[in-house]
Amino acid sequence: MTEDRLAVEFDDVRAAAQRLRGVALRTPVVTARTLDERIGGRAFLKAESLQRMGAFKFRGAYNAIAQLDEQQRAAGVVAFSSGNHAQGIALAARLLDVPATIVMPEDAPAAKLAATRGYGATVVTYDRMTMNRAELAASIAAERGAALLPPYDHPHVIAGQGTVALELIEEAGPLDVLLVPLGGGGLLAGCCLASAALSPGVQVYGVEPAAGDDWERSWDAGEIVEIPVPQTIADGQQTQAPGTLTWPIVRRLGAGVVTVTDDQIRAAMRFAFERLKLVLEPSGATALAALLEEKIDVQGARVGVVLSGGNVDPATFAACITASAP
Repeated sequence: MTEDRLAVEFDDVRAAAQRLRGVALRTPVVTARTLDERIGGRAFLKAESLQRMGAFKFRGAYNAIAQLDEQQRAAGVVAFSSGNHAQGIALAARLLDVPATIVMPEDAPAAKLAATRGYGATVVTYDRMTMNRAELAASIAAERGAALLPPYDHPHVIAGQGTVALELIEEAGPLDVLLVPLGGGGLLAGCCLASAALSPGVQVYGVEPAAGDDWERSWDAGEIVEIPVPQTIADGQQTQAPGTLTWPIVRRLGAGVVTVTDDQIRAAMRFAFERLKLVLEPSGATALAALLEEKIDVQGARVGVVLSGGNVDPATFAACITASAP
């Protein structure tokens, strides 16, 4: 990769869309007059909470595993994830008949642990406060000769996630603003690539929890900044630093990064449930929270919002939407 060439290009996203056709669901784009009146614009919500295994992560996982050769498939894949990438890899591996081992934190949501095992993957747990998940996964992959598939910093994963914005713009038309939940940056980077190609001039913003503001700090500093493990209800966004592949893409094509508090995330989850009849996990609601809290001026704008996932256990969901009640 030269200095001027990004690790992933729009052609890779378009190729991923072909691979995913008939496999990934083409999730609905939801609109609501109540929401439009509240923001003074037009909102188009891409409901990836209704994707297979409940989140956008299936797209990147399948796109990556589908490109392994026969020898690599026989050796299997190893991934590390707090939950949704784990489930995405597990399901994609089952569909493609590839053995999968997933490194997951001991405190990962029980529903995500159970679902990952339910798809047939082997789960290896670790303590996220004292152990390095990437190093543990790399050692397991090396020992087995398996392919290592990280949750965001992989070209094929990024390309697969970019199909979210590709589908959204194909259905909704050109956008002025796109709000995307942000953890390691795989979804945001992919969406930046698709948006720049299909809706030139669109401003793409990443949205992360205020407690995990590694991207905002990095954006302000103009270089990657690492933070301690963030304490937030958005378990899928507890990353510590932007990815080395995702950062250059977002820095070149993105418009910026905004943050939302846990209380604002809870309020967005409640709004989605009451007004849109959608169940969102905390990480899946951050972009909607930014819209509702007017983190970006969208008066008169056509705004795309990615609702990235809905994998939340009933007790946690009930506590979140009850806590946000007036």
